[in-house]
Amino acid sequence: MKILKTTKTLHNNVISLLEFAPEKYEKTVLILGVFHGDEPEGELLINEYLKNIEGKELKNRLLIIPCLNPDGKALNTRQNSNKIDLNRNFPTKNWARTEDAQYFGGEKANSEIETQFVVDVIENCRIDAILTLHTPYKIVNYDGPAKDLAEKISEITGYAVEEDIGYSTPGSFGTYAGKERKIPTITLELPDNEDFPNLWKKNKEIFHFLAQIY
Repeated sequence: MKILKTTKTLHNNVISLLEFAPEKYEKTVLILGVFHGDEPEGELLINEYLKNIEGKELKNRLLIIPCLNPDGKALNTRQNSNKIDLNRNFPTKNWARTEDAQYFGGEKANSEIETQFVVDVIENCRIDAILTLHTPYKIVNYDGPAKDLAEKISEITGYAVEEDIGYSTPGSFGTYAGKERKIPTITLELPDNEDFPNLWKKNKEIFHFLAQIY
């Protein structure tokens, strides 16, 4: 494992970009947990996978951000410490300032430390696919050329594939990475009411697939 990059948040928490890669690799996959601080399930799954990753033979390079929003996690809020929804703060063509406090995307796009961290990764690494882990809808949402990947993850999890989440998401990461940069981007919406052993059992093969098969 290499720590490629770290940054400190407003509340002095650390965001880390981890790299796991064989000497030669075919693809680079970016995996992100905890966009929203009140959705910790993604980090729990990532950490469970990381317990054994060093002993695995990888085909692909994995770039992993276990927790993008540590301030929000500490506060148990959707937003970061500036009360901004990171998943509405990306510099997309459809970004717009909104008065909705729950989904407030900031006074301007890409204003947040956390957003800037991810944008830098996207701009400076050649990414072949992205997995972000959210709750609670129990679906496989996708943006960009990711339908085949979404269907494969649906086979693993049993969650339905949905291209449209059902409501507008200006400034979202899926729009930024998937629709505008054409990187296959999966937003895996996990259930938020399932005990962790079952959640891990249903989703662990996703990590194996992305690391060794995709």
